[in-house]
Amino acid sequence: MKGMGKMLKQAQRLQADMLKMQEALAEKTVEAASGGGVVKVVANGKQQIVSLSIDKEVVDPEDVEMLQDLVVAAVNEALTRAQEMANAEMSKLTGGLNIPGLA
Repeated sequence: MKGMGKMLKQAQRLQADMLKMQEALAEKTVEAASGGGVVKVVANGKQQIVSLSIDKEVVDPEDVEMLQDLVVAAVNEALTRAQEMANAEMSKLTGGLNIPGLA
């Protein structure tokens, strides 16, 4: 019975630590770019896009498809980096244990 109480306290501490980590991840950001930096995207650790910038020189009404491709590439890279950042932070918290549903 004593062991169960200890496990429960550890689980509660882990849950509190996870909430703090999630709040901290919302404040951390990563940046990705495409087209040599003409399209830049910033995402936070919650995998939300917080900003998007497009250089005027890449805006060509005759080639909208290229701009769309650059935006998609930059957004996907930013979200990948944000996920990697979140996974790295989660790994610190869980001591490297892969706990399904936590990252």
